[in-house]
Amino acid sequence: MKRKNLLALALIGALTVSMFACTKKDAVETTSNEEISKTTLSKITSLGFSIDGARKVEGGYLVEGDILLTDDNLSNTSKGANLSIAETEQYRTTNLVTGLPRVITISVTNLPQVYSDAVDQMITRYNALGLQLTFQRATTGTVGNIDVFGFNEGPSGGYITLGSAGFPTSSGQPFNQVKMNTNVNAYGTNPNLLYLTSVLQHEVGHCIGFRHTDYMNRAYSCGGKRANEGTAGVGAVQIPGTPSKADAESFMLACSNGGNRTFNANDLIALNYLY
Repeated sequence: MKRKNLLALALIGALTVSMFACTKKDAVETTSNEEISKTTLSKITSLGFSIDGARKVEGGYLVEGDILLTDDNLSNTSKGANLSIAETEQYRTTNLVTGLPRVITISVTNLPQVYSDAVDQMITRYNALGLQLTFQRATTGTVGNIDVFGFNEGPSGGYITLGSAGFPTSSGQPFNQVKMNTNVNAYGTNPNLLYLTSVLQHEVGHCIGFRHTDYMNRAYSCGGKRANEGTAGVGAVQIPGTPSKADAESFMLACSNGGNRTFNANDLIALNYLY
C-alpha cells in the first residue's frame, strides 16, 4: 500500500494520468542499499524482512516499500512464536499494542482537508469492528499517539511512495507516525477520499502490528517475479484462523489496487484474534 509503478502503465500508452492513479498497482523499487551497513542489513534480515530495495530514511530504514524499522526494532529479538511460512495467511509482528482495552489517539499535522477527512473515515472503519483497540482524533493542538503528516517526494526510477509506517515498540506502544505523500504524482490533483482512507487503514495496520498478507510472495499483489519478504525465525507470526489460500482483497496486501480496499472476512478474523 505504498508505491505505484509509473513505468508499467506508461507502456500501455492510451491511459490518462488520472486513470493511472486509479488502476496502477504498487510495487517495490529495487534500489541500491549500499548506504546501509552490512551489520544493519544483517539485523533487518534476522527480523524476517527483505533487504531488497531497503534504504536509509529519517528515523530508521524503509523496507518492503512502506515499513519503517527503527533502531528499537533492530535491537530487539523475538520473545514469541517463530515464523510460519505458508501460502497467504495474515501475519503479525512479534510486538503488539498492549494495555487493552485501549484508545489510540490520532492527530493530523499540516495536511490538506481531504487527508484529515480520510483519517476520520479510517477511524470509523476500525471502530465499527468492536475491537478492544479503538481510535479517536486527538484534541485540537495536541499530537496523538499516532501523528499523520505529509512529505512531498516525486517519482524515482519509475516508482513513487504513497505512505509509510512502522511497527509497535517493544514496550507495547503503537508506532507513532504515518507519513503520507502529498506529491501530485501520488494521488493526483484531487485525491480520492476512499483511496486515501484505504492507504491510511493499511498503514495504521502496520502501526498496530500487521505485516503484509502476501508476506511469502509479494508478487501476488504487486506483480513481477516471486519475492519472499524474509525467511528468518522472527518478525512474521501467522495469525491462527486465517486461510492458506489466496486472499485477494485483504487490506494488508503488499500492493494497492488503486481503489477502495477495506477489511475482508479474513482480516476481521485476524483483527479479532489480536485485539
